[in-house]
Amino acid sequence: MITIEQFFKFERAPFERDIPVEYLYTTPKFDELLSRLEYAALHRKFIVVTGAVGVGKSTAIRKFTALLDKNNFRCIYIADSALTPRVFYWEVLSQLSVDSKPSFYRSEGKRKMIDCFAKLAENSNVIPVIIIDEAHKLSGSMLEETRFLLNNDMDSNNLMSLVVVGQSELRAKLSKETFEPITQRIDFRFALTPFDRAQTQDYIHSHLSYAGESRDIFSPSAVDTIFKFSDGIARKINKICSLALLYAAQKSMHSIDGGIINYVVEQELTW
Repeated sequence: MITIEQFFKFERAPFERDIPVEYLYTTPKFDELLSRLEYAALHRKFIVVTGAVGVGKSTAIRKFTALLDKNNFRCIYIADSALTPRVFYWEVLSQLSVDSKPSFYRSEGKRKMIDCFAKLAENSNVIPVIIIDEAHKLSGSMLEETRFLLNNDMDSNNLMSLVVVGQSELRAKLSKETFEPITQRIDFRFALTPFDRAQTQDYIHSHLSYAGESRDIFSPSAVDTIFKFSDGIARKINKICSLALLYAAQKSMHSIDGGIINYVVEQELTW
């Protein structure tokens, strides 16, 4: 069976998740988020990033961490829907290569974490950046714990930056009165939005260019239809484009129009 790369003579697969960060397509909104994240890291701030499923939050975090100077920052990435405060501290210490057992009490874990962060700041001037992903799944107790993470020296000295990332329902959850003590401590709130039609076209062209393709394989009607079915969500665009390219390769077709997009969506993505 011929592959997409063989048929179209691509140098690389164009719509995969693991595209190197230097080739990622960005929009002004995406670049603004990166700027906020970098500022939050440098100044030890608390930032909450939200957005719809597949809109590019994890991609933004991947690029953000790649841009940070490893000599000045230490990233700790945690994505655990069953996260508890005790497990959180154990995971942080584990990623910092601190010899510790998950059986300690929450208070002991926090003390060890603060001691470790203080040593990083004192000995090497390194800022820890904790990233909690999939935060919309966190329990109330774990969300409550986030408001204590940045407290040190009677709420006057932050030893770390905290980045909390989740789907749009996280914003709704944090808007409840019971979480007001948390929201008062948030320094930045950023909602990443889907692409518009023009950005959808640019995104497709950018990924084809990454694959080594200069032709407009997707016609304007194809882009219109992709935008219609994807709502500008990057993950959906990737899936639709990949399926359309596979179909075109199987049918020996070198261009893709709106009819092909309609067909593959109906056959592959409609349940």
